[in-house]
Amino acid sequence: MNTAIEKGEAEGAPEREHAAASQASPLRVVAIGGGTGLSTLLRGLHRYVPAPGQSPDATKTIADLAAVVTVTDDGGSSGRLRQDFNMLPPGDLRNCMVALSEEEDLLARLFTHRFRGGNGLKGHNFGNLFVAALTEITGDFAQAVQLASKILATRGRIYPATTANATLVANMDDGSVVRGETNITASRRRIVELTLEPPYPAPLPETLEAIERADLITVGPGSLYTSLITNLLVAGIPSALGTARGLRVYICNLMTQANESLGLTASEHIQRIYDHTRTHIFDYAIVNTGQFSPGTLARYAAEGAAPIVPDIERIEAMGVRCIVGDFASEENVVRHTASRVADTVLELAQRRTAQAGIPQ
Repeated sequence: MNTAIEKGEAEGAPEREHAAASQASPLRVVAIGGGTGLSTLLRGLHRYVPAPGQSPDATKTIADLAAVVTVTDDGGSSGRLRQDFNMLPPGDLRNCMVALSEEEDLLARLFTHRFRGGNGLKGHNFGNLFVAALTEITGDFAQAVQLASKILATRGRIYPATTANATLVANMDDGSVVRGETNITASRRRIVELTLEPPYPAPLPETLEAIERADLITVGPGSLYTSLITNLLVAGIPSALGTARGLRVYICNLMTQANESLGLTASEHIQRIYDHTRTHIFDYAIVNTGQFSPGTLARYAAEGAAPIVPDIERIEAMGVRCIVGDFASEENVVRHTASRVADTVLELAQRRTAQAGIPQ
């Protein structure tokens, strides 16, 4: 392991990864999450995946990429489709499809188009409607996602965490119980525990198989409860992560978020995840230590948010090794720099497989 990365000098990771690519074996990668966090990471990973029909080569270090995506959204276009058609919400999956496609492709732009008018159409996203139509035609949501991905020629496979029509339920710090992702997000109370109704829905067999075979598994970034822990409430996924042979990496969020993580440090994010999985599932954590501009800090402070405190020693005391550095991009909103995070996690996995002599 390159100790410079562990000390936070992650800026050199892209060059080191590129230099080692010619000697690296292609990896099998699973990315778990939801929301904009997962789609941002996938944009960074997808450039290392060969286009459909091509074989992995020295410059493409991912032989197989699978995204496992939360399906509990009940707001916006996804929520309307979920209610009207009794189907799973397609929004997060559609974002992942676009992230794994060629971004300038007309079909990708079409899938992101949101109707600005029209009776019944206003607010709907074309990609969501497309997946809804395929679901009606096939009678199978998971198959509809795979067909839509094929049409977009995505560089990777996309799986819903479960095909059960499950509802999020949160026990709050005042003893109240809030049902539904939209209501949970809108609540001003702090989440103590998250569950699903029905409890422990079944995963797709393909998801468990992908985790078992993976060389690298990432969890995050994304909303702590409604994007990350949600996936870990699906039966079989925590145990599969607990026994996985691949490198398991948690990508910590950059900022705290309302009732989901307000005031929580980086180590406390991991602890909240462990409280729900009831097993340790991480080998490494990617934690941002870069500084934000005064303007960004003021803007987020007005919303009650702040940078997540990188309590590195507490994380490592949990048996999780830390990779620290400047992983953030400041624009209208703070996001992870997709290429920097992708390069870092891929280098970790490549070095581990090379040192261990793990066959690909």
